[in-house]
Amino acid sequence: MKTKFSSEFVYQVFALLVSVIIVHSVYVGVIRPNADAILEQQVALQEAGQNFAPSRSLYVVLRDFEQETCIILMLWSMAIMGYKAQAARRERQLLDRDLVKVRDGVSILPEDARNYMRPVQALPEHEQGYLLARVLLNALQRFSSTRNIQDVSSVVKEISENESDRLDSELSMIRYIAWAIPSIGFIGTVRGIGEALGQAHRAVQGDIAGVTASLGVAFNSTFVALVISIIIMFLVHQLQLTQERLVLDNQRYCDTNLIRFLQVRKR
Repeated sequence: MKTKFSSEFVYQVFALLVSVIIVHSVYVGVIRPNADAILEQQVALQEAGQNFAPSRSLYVVLRDFEQETCIILMLWSMAIMGYKAQAARRERQLLDRDLVKVRDGVSILPEDARNYMRPVQALPEHEQGYLLARVLLNALQRFSSTRNIQDVSSVVKEISENESDRLDSELSMIRYIAWAIPSIGFIGTVRGIGEALGQAHRAVQGDIAGVTASLGVAFNSTFVALVISIIIMFLVHQLQLTQERLVLDNQRYCDTNLIRFLQVRKR
């Protein structure tokens, strides 16, 4: 488990660095130059006294640092969710294997439990850490030692509940990012409104270009942050649904392929 945690931590740090590099490169090379050119053109037309309706360009909407930060966090959270979704997919593949080979009409006695543990113990080390492998090993060990079927059901339920709690706790970082993105958008709103108020004296004199630009920062940052937050929360709920189904399917697998074959001979 320590190896899994360390590898996931390294992946998250690497994903954050890659997200920062890619997004900042796009902003420096594409978004900000185009946005500045559009804004300069609009200012020139306004100073020339021409009547025009400023176009709502995507470059201008995404121009500021708050939007850049939100996009970086979006890509980072999506990379983390992709990693966890891939891990869930690999664990689900184990459900398609016949780890406990029991024919209909055959019962598993406590004395036979160790024989049925061998296919699970023969799995590669990383697959032995999967939920299904851990549940089967613990269930068969408990059945061999206690000779009680109810204890087997209890251990399957307990491990499944612990796994569900662990998966839920590991989503805390993604939930924090989903909360932080709208907050960053509101920071942009406060910054934009503050800049607009600081240029109120110029608006009184008839120069409203600075005020409108600052208000644009305020509204654009909130708009982008809320849109990204909606996308992230949708993906979070989909990932959580996948993980919950995985835990339930593991419980169903144990009930169908193991527990119903267990039998204790009366002495």
